[in-house]
Amino acid sequence: MSDLTARQGARVFYTWTAQKDAVPLEIVSGRGARFETDDGGRWLDLGSMTWNAHLGQGHPAMTRALAEAASRGLVASPGAVFAEKARAGELLAEVAPRGLTKSFICLSGAEANENALKMARLVTGRSKVVARNRSYHGATLAMLSLSGDPRRARFEPGLPGVVRLADPYCYRCPFGKEPRSCGLDCAADLEAVLGREGPESVAAVILEGVAGANGVFVPPQGYFRMVREICDRHGILLVADEVLSGFGRTGRWFAVDHDGVTPDIITCAKGLTAGYAPGGAAIVTERIARHFDDEVLWCGLTAYANPLVCAAIVAAITTYRDERLVERAAQTGRWLGPRLERLAASRPFVGEVRGLGLLWALELVLPGSRTPQPAGAMGRLAAALRSRRLHVHKRDNLVYIAPPLVVTESELEEALEKLGAALDEVLS
Repeated sequence: MSDLTARQGARVFYTWTAQKDAVPLEIVSGRGARFETDDGGRWLDLGSMTWNAHLGQGHPAMTRALAEAASRGLVASPGAVFAEKARAGELLAEVAPRGLTKSFICLSGAEANENALKMARLVTGRSKVVARNRSYHGATLAMLSLSGDPRRARFEPGLPGVVRLADPYCYRCPFGKEPRSCGLDCAADLEAVLGREGPESVAAVILEGVAGANGVFVPPQGYFRMVREICDRHGILLVADEVLSGFGRTGRWFAVDHDGVTPDIITCAKGLTAGYAPGGAAIVTERIARHFDDEVLWCGLTAYANPLVCAAIVAAITTYRDERLVERAAQTGRWLGPRLERLAASRPFVGEVRGLGLLWALELVLPGSRTPQPAGAMGRLAAALRSRRLHVHKRDNLVYIAPPLVVTESELEEALEKLGAALDEVLS
């Protein structure tokens, strides 16, 4: 352990872990999908840091934009007017599905979701929220209450009025269906849930465009269209949580674009600033925006639309466009998917490969079954991946592939070779 790592560990917490179990990475430099650590290790990033480094490390457009914004030394109140703030709002309206026109700009995905649901309650006058069984909407107490995530249990009882919905988890379909016999029961389940709860009590349905950290559940085609129709029938707002799946991660600007659906609110973060500044946003329809022309918007924060955040938003979206990175993610995803399938074909412990664009998961099972690989094996796999200098997210029996959008095919070839070797070392 270096002196710097020891100093930091003594005074700053690591997240989501017992401190003695933390596995710190002392990163000293990086470019694109690679970064270097203090011990001389040269790593390939298959996790986009915390799923957010869409532009990788050291992108000159981002460092230049932030340096210019910081050099002006502007400290702004929430009511301040400045160019980057106006342009950030314009760009978000341009890349969001048609009809989403105005943004609430904050500091994180959790804040974006918090304020989206506050707006939903204010607009509808209702209180309940429907969320999936397996989902993640942020680390605040209220958003953990919404999340169908094991981390929630430590903080219960949480926010009242949260109602659960089945997942589009096709590998372990809660309705016992196969893809060829799927009737979108996971979407139709919303009607049954509303029938039990009383639709007149439900303000919003919040769904991840593609559930990320809980398994990369890619909804079947037509899923969001059916959910949209049910919400419209009952006057319920549809909130698409695109914090992880937005800004090209799935090969479209937002995952709901694959189904041609316009939600009432899209929440976003992570790729919004590509990790170069904290940032989140809730983008709303014109109807919701107009509601608050006369009604008070009871939402706010000290660092609302912070100048550095807005500069990062403008630079990130401009770079995605200039370098055609959303289209590139779709193309790379079409290349990557078949290679992951080939990797799995000769390894009976890979139960399923699923994903799209540059968001994929391998579900690891005991050969000949769908029984998840045990925690001990997954721990050994984590060590094998680290020894090969692969930065990969792992959870339960899942291995995630979510590299920066700037990753090259040759880098992915190298990464898949190392991933296959690590899997064979531990599980064969």
